[in-house]
Amino acid sequence: MREECKFFESRTYGDGETVRKCDLDLAPEAPWRCPADCQAFQPRLADVNWAHGSLVTPATPEEPPGLDERGDDIAALLDEAEDIVNAAGPSILAEVRTEQEQTSKAGRFRRVFRRRR
Repeated sequence: MREECKFFESRTYGDGETVRKCDLDLAPEAPWRCPADCQAFQPRLADVNWAHGSLVTPATPEEPPGLDERGDDIAALLDEAEDIVNAAGPSILAEVRTEQEQTSKAGRFRRVFRRRR
């Protein structure tokens, strides 16, 4: 991918997993490459108000075999996976909020009815 593009983003998590992506979601073959004729490409001019760590962006992972021949199939598969994750998001969020509400209510009762020593 074009690391010099202002829409390129890379993030490394605590377990070592790295995400390399286009913020505009215009790179169907991410994290390996951007479209050669991407109309949205803009060079990164300045890093204003960014917090830089001491690490360097990890190297781009090796392209899977057959990316040139089956790039459209790979992009379609990644799009389907993204759709599945996006569809699951609202129900997961609802479950988390329900758990938080139950924990919050239980905490209030404990404070009201706690034993005094």
